[in-house]
Amino acid sequence: MSDQNVRNAGFTSSGITGGSLASSMMSQEARASGGGVHSGGPTATLQEMGARGSAHSLGFTSSGISGGSQASQMMSREARSHGGGTPRGGTTSTVQSI
Repeated sequence: MSDQNVRNAGFTSSGITGGSLASSMMSQEARASGGGVHSGGPTATLQEMGARGSAHSLGFTSSGISGGSQASQMMSREARSHGGGTPRGGTTSTVQSI
């Protein structure tokens, strides 16, 4: 995952950029959840990466998710909550695909 891709999508250290893919994603996620963006969801996770300035520090890399990282813990929690697998379109798969 490229740090530049995260920034280009509108997830930055100063917040989500208006009119960006990030703002559209945040709006869609908020509507789908009844008005808010959930902590640990795709928008919040990507914004955390943008604020840090590094996607790799969470463990999302171009070669996969790093063992023992925050990303692997997220994947594990998501898999347990879905009966053993990470769903297509879920937080982990969405963030890793970027």
